[in-house]
Amino acid sequence: MGVDELLAGNKAARSRQARNRKRVRAARTRRGFVRTLIQLAGELLITAGVVVLLFVVWELWWTNIDAGNTQQNAVSQFARNFQGPVTPAAPQPAGTPPKNYGPPVVMPAINSPGEVFGVAYIPRFGKDYSRPLVDGVARAQLDTLGLGRYESSTMPGGVGNFAVAGHRQTHGAVLDAIDTLVPGDKIYVQTKDGYYTYVFRNDQIVLPTQGDVLLPVPTQKNAKPTQRFMTLTSCNPRFGTQERIIAYAVMESWQPASAGPPAAIAAQVAANKSKG
Repeated sequence: MGVDELLAGNKAARSRQARNRKRVRAARTRRGFVRTLIQLAGELLITAGVVVLLFVVWELWWTNIDAGNTQQNAVSQFARNFQGPVTPAAPQPAGTPPKNYGPPVVMPAINSPGEVFGVAYIPRFGKDYSRPLVDGVARAQLDTLGLGRYESSTMPGGVGNFAVAGHRQTHGAVLDAIDTLVPGDKIYVQTKDGYYTYVFRNDQIVLPTQGDVLLPVPTQKNAKPTQRFMTLTSCNPRFGTQERIIAYAVMESWQPASAGPPAAIAAQVAANKSKG
């Protein structure tokens, strides 16, 4: 083999080696770029997961604490301004019918969103359960003060439908246990005028568009009311909004503020007064 051929062969070999090195560097660059993209995507997914987790913690934990404090302050404020004894009246002798206080006093409709006009006590939800009743069902009311009155409904004790709404899992979770009510459970409502005792009757699952549950006689269009209803509405299922759960109750009795609270909630009424 001549010198020229040898030199040409070496030159071709060096050229092939250079091309091979370029291909290797290009492949490494592509692999590095892909690896960087994968790492970046992974970091973004982790970050998104942390953000979602923090949002869930905020929604299910912090909003309950924040709204719970606001609601307790509202109950304490109401109790501080309430005029009347906080101890129940002496029990009637055995065999004596319950004292009749006449027709219930019904305060005029407020129609002032955000105004607290009473307190609800539901022993089925816990012996310490007491939540403010506020006018209005917008987020401004339900996200802070809890149980909001539909402004189209009557006031406590009125003939017709006293209807309220509340959250289940967030912002105080005021109706979280609505599905645990059983027929015969008592729902007590305290206003400046006195105490109204409602008895739970039944519940119903409906679509969000079924507004007839708020009629003066629930679900009965054009019916003239003769009874005093209370209707509780909330989302269903607990972590969804696809449906609404409706709890119906009928008023059993009432007593003026001067008569003291019903014995079943007297301890909680006194506790709220002491906090006020």
